[in-house]
Amino acid sequence: MDWSKLPDLAAVTLLAIAFAAVARRSQAPVSALWLTGWVMIALHFAAFIFVPAAGRLGTIAAFFGMAALAWAAILFMWASVPYRKKTSSFWMLCALLGTNTLYFAIILVGPTPYWALTSAAVLFGALPAGIALIYLREDNHPQRWTLVTLYCALSIFLLVFQNRPGNGQTLALNAVLFTVYFGCCLHFMYAYRQTTAGAFVTIAGFLGWAGVFVIAPALGTVLPDVHLESEVWNLPKYVVAVGMILLLLEEQIEHNKYLALHDELTGLPNRRLFQDRLSSSLERARRTGSHTALLLVDLDQFKQVNDTLGHHVGDLLLKRVGTVFSDRVRKSDTVARTGGDEFSVILDDPIGREDAERVGMSLIEMLGEPFEMGNRTLQIGASIGIALFPEDAADGEGLCIAADLRMYEFKHKSGHFDGLARLPASALPPRKEDESRSRQVG
Repeated sequence: MDWSKLPDLAAVTLLAIAFAAVARRSQAPVSALWLTGWVMIALHFAAFIFVPAAGRLGTIAAFFGMAALAWAAILFMWASVPYRKKTSSFWMLCALLGTNTLYFAIILVGPTPYWALTSAAVLFGALPAGIALIYLREDNHPQRWTLVTLYCALSIFLLVFQNRPGNGQTLALNAVLFTVYFGCCLHFMYAYRQTTAGAFVTIAGFLGWAGVFVIAPALGTVLPDVHLESEVWNLPKYVVAVGMILLLLEEQIEHNKYLALHDELTGLPNRRLFQDRLSSSLERARRTGSHTALLLVDLDQFKQVNDTLGHHVGDLLLKRVGTVFSDRVRKSDTVARTGGDEFSVILDDPIGREDAERVGMSLIEMLGEPFEMGNRTLQIGASIGIALFPEDAADGEGLCIAADLRMYEFKHKSGHFDGLARLPASALPPRKEDESRSRQVG
């Protein structure tokens, strides 16, 4: 038994536990795949403890140790594929896992027939290329063709060197492991193109990890008297682990920033971001002498939906309303959820009162149509208030008050759009604090 692997096993296990603790709180969908990959790395070290054992045990341990090392890299690669949920990506994953496992089994487990080794080498390039061609119309991603090119190059290398007397099979095994970890480096370079510490550390770690399978045998050939401890060759593993943890923490920070400015349910800007967008829009309007329109929309029968059908249906309804509103306005405009059942819309210049009222009317008509919510059909109404800068108010707070008052006026009308009275800002009564609604913007 090689008990010298125990410290490495303990270190990787502790890293995997730390990684699991971070991944548990992460919103990144790749965290589960990464964690599975690190479990494979731990399995690799555990298996290598038994490699020196005599007989079949040592052979099986060597196979599982090498295969687990490749399986981990393939999972890391697959986690960074943006289209991995597609059928072609699943078959590509199966092809890579199958070809690597078969190759290690042929070399490590039993006698190595020439025809079997040659066939396995051909499969390394043929299977990925065949899957890419079969699903060419469905997926023609540059990342896929990079992978196919990489494995075709591996296939050619194996056919040339794997049957060399002496060190041919050792070169082949190192080439396979170099390919999967260099593939991780390329995949992470594509998936994490932002210049963050986590991305840089992870990519550099994978590059160093791949380099181990080239530098170590080359150093043994050129300088056979130079001996480096195994910890030196294992260092890139720990660098990658730290980099991945940094990536998860960075994504969690970005997610927290997003939640601070967006409504978690609908994904729309929340009151804080809405207020910032409104201030920016008014400032642009002042500089250019143009207009900004504010629309406040309140769902009239949302409480009944919540009370009779439950909050789950109410949440689905709010998401649908947010989508309908966002599809109706321009990309330069802002749709925000500023209250429980209240939405606010900022219409930037070019905009006039007639344009704003036309948009408002279309929103009311859309909300008057039945909503298909699974096996239910819901029909709700809405009240709207419209205010225009600078005619109705000179600042953001005044504009919100003007729109809010007109929305209340609309509520007390019979439901016709003529409830949008055009009152000057000076004619609007000041709103007392104890009479203001809890959903007032700001």
